Amino acid sequence: MMKIKNIGVLTSGGDAPGMNACIRAVTRAAIYEGWKVYGIYRGWEGLITGNIKELTTESVSNTIQRGGTILKTARSDEFRTPEGRAKAMENVKKFAIDALIVIGGNGSLAGAQALASEYDLPVIGLPGTIDNDLYGTDSTIGYDTALNTIMECVDKIRDTATSHDRIFFIEVMGRDAGFLAQNSAIASGAEAAIIPEDNTDIDQLASFIGRGIRKSKNSSIVLVSEKDGGAMHYAERMRKEYPEYNVKVSILGHLQRGGTPTAMDRILASRLGVASIEALKEGQRNVMIGIKNDQIVYVPISRAIKLDKPIDKELRNVLNVLSI
Repeated sequence: MMKIKNIGVLTSGGDAPGMNACIRAVTRAAIYEGWKVYGIYRGWEGLITGNIKELTTESVSNTIQRGGTILKTARSDEFRTPEGRAKAMENVKKFAIDALIVIGGNGSLAGAQALASEYDLPVIGLPGTIDNDLYGTDSTIGYDTALNTIMECVDKIRDTATSHDRIFFIEVMGRDAGFLAQNSAIASGAEAAIIPEDNTDIDQLASFIGRGIRKSKNSSIVLVSEKDGGAMHYAERMRKEYPEYNVKVSILGHLQRGGTPTAMDRILASRLGVASIEALKEGQRNVMIGIKNDQIVYVPISRAIKLDKPIDKELRNVLNVLSI
């Protein structure tokens, strides 16, 4: 087994609250083992350009409570090419990096998988995305904070929805995954959630709203995942087919990504960060560190990025029952 002396850590893709807590945990756990830690700034692009600096315990002090990522993040079209990955690998060798820890979502871990498959470099993935869509882990870093942010926003929107007897379609992030929409709908007492996994059409939507709009309940909140036209698409259909209702749209956008991470996200990020160093000590490579039933697990990166994470059908039923 290769003796590790230096590791690199980067954040890639969309930022997520708790990434800094994770960077802190990786850095301090590695230094605890006597390793050097190199922070790679601006994701894969920084690995290509050599935007790399050594991190110390002081580098990550006073960061656990901060949102975003102190290492910055960026998209890199060049890294998608073999030539770009070859440039990145030159900097891996230049800084004598023995293993790479990548904090990010599906695309970020796909990049890690590509690099690991082309070069003999141990890579550990850490699930950092508000979408919660990576297979093999119950939760991802940033998901709990985003969920709480959405809940707080919906609580405020409900005040005006109730005052004006309006139907609000509130669009949240998630792309191909409906975890944010479904669970924020339950947490905020919304009447419905339209998610990609459910393929809800307008008739089903009408039945949801029909149960909610009664003499005692003239306003409704519908959470919508951003895919396929999002909230605007469903609001337009409602206006055309049910013109008697006062329909409004609110797109929460990037405010879902920001803010101070919750205690849950700080603890999760800290556990996963320390576990990534433990995994390297054990000789693990090309795995994502996840959490299942409150236990640390190792998931092959290839499975984490290829397999779909299923929506909990029990929670779908909870939302349907409580939306009457």
